[in-house]
Amino acid sequence: MDIRPVPAPDRNLRGIDFFLLWAGVAISLAEIWAGGFLAPLGFWSGLWAILLGHLIGNTLMALGGVIGSDHGIMSMVSIRPAFGIRGSNLAAVLNIVQLIGWAAIMLIIGGRAGAALGKPIGGLLATDAFWVVLIGCGTLLWALWTGKTVWKLLQSVSVAALVVVLLMMTWIAFTGLSAKPAAAAAPLAFMTALDLVIAMPISWMPLVADYARSARSARAAFWNTWWGYFLVSSWMYVLGLQVALLTGAADPGQAVLETMGRLGLAVPALLMVVFSTITSDFPDVYSATCSMLNISRKLSARSVMWIAGMVSILVALVFPMEQYENFLFFIGAMFIPLFGVVLTDYFILRRRRLDIAEIYREGGQYWYRKGFNPVAIIAWAAGFAVYEAMAVLTLPVGGSLPSMFTAGIIYWVFARAGKTAS
Repeated sequence: MDIRPVPAPDRNLRGIDFFLLWAGVAISLAEIWAGGFLAPLGFWSGLWAILLGHLIGNTLMALGGVIGSDHGIMSMVSIRPAFGIRGSNLAAVLNIVQLIGWAAIMLIIGGRAGAALGKPIGGLLATDAFWVVLIGCGTLLWALWTGKTVWKLLQSVSVAALVVVLLMMTWIAFTGLSAKPAAAAAPLAFMTALDLVIAMPISWMPLVADYARSARSARAAFWNTWWGYFLVSSWMYVLGLQVALLTGAADPGQAVLETMGRLGLAVPALLMVVFSTITSDFPDVYSATCSMLNISRKLSARSVMWIAGMVSILVALVFPMEQYENFLFFIGAMFIPLFGVVLTDYFILRRRRLDIAEIYREGGQYWYRKGFNPVAIIAWAAGFAVYEAMAVLTLPVGGSLPSMFTAGIIYWVFARAGKTAS
């Protein structure tokens, strides 16, 4: 792991590697849970929100990876041309916070599901903390092996096995669950639901280039990232939506897993709990390390990764899961306008051209004012304000697209006027 660009001869990830990587990331109990939030819309409106939200969010996420695959640079480094070398550290700090938060949330969900399946045995196997620590340690090891031959093999085998288990879960969700009268849920506006869906792929946007930087082909990385995540994440959301509508369960994923346990499928259910959490959680630990290296190159990558892994376990033991939905909105509010600026800067103003040497040089082209680009920060803040205003006013347009376009347009206008992207 190095903050410097990956040399072209060392970029060894193929299209299938990206498809399996992002399919594995999407196979997550957290995504099933998020799908359950859409139940107030009903099945067909919920399905429309899932597909449209993933279409928008996936496209933005995959475009963020293009900057990495074009130039071999990490995600937080790709922010430097727009925000300045020091300005990118603002995003890096926020990214570390959201990645540790995501890692903890996934461990909590995996820990609860593991404990539920372990109840018939009792003892440690029936405690959330045991599974949180076990899965957390597995996640850390997976992150430490990222990109190595053994990692590619394990990722491929795990994703294939998880798809088989996922087929079992889908069959149970649509044919093997008994309908129960659900408590009346608070109404949910379609555009608010859309924001919830968009926030999931957007949450990966600040780290997608950490993997795309090792792509043999930018085109292959883009499309396989897009399809791998779109297909499986949409599937997860639909699964959660269906189970929540049928049973009214607050945690749809756990409801299916418990049913599998009663049907004698406890081993496949446990496989889903452990390995789906690991394959979707390890990028959080790995990329939190990448973000920290953007802040300081004096740190040991391996040591930072160990710290990130351990902190995520500790946070998982105390994090209030009742805040999960608010956490998704926080991610959207912070990162959608931020990348509205970054994508406008890279694709529209710079037309995919960067001076890579300057990205690492203090006082150079991307230094702006003491390392910060005020135009980018102002545009970001304006986009954030729009997102929050839309939430307060509950207008029928959501916050994602207005905040992204507001940030992008403000940045484009003032950057052109001040020639900051020359």
